[in-house]
Amino acid sequence: MPYTINDECIACGACAGECPADAISEGDGKYVIDPDKCLDCGACAGVCPVGAPQEG
Repeated sequence: MPYTINDECIACGACAGECPADAISEGDGKYVIDPDKCLDCGACAGVCPVGAPQEG
């Protein structure tokens, strides 16, 4: 299942820089993941300082 970013997101952008599929973009107050592009690799979750990216 693709990752999603929860409301804990602090919009630091760390996740977007790590995504190999370029699936993460800046949204309204937090980053968002395009489920059609997400590879379910977990790279975003590994760099997020607040654990905002969640699987499924």
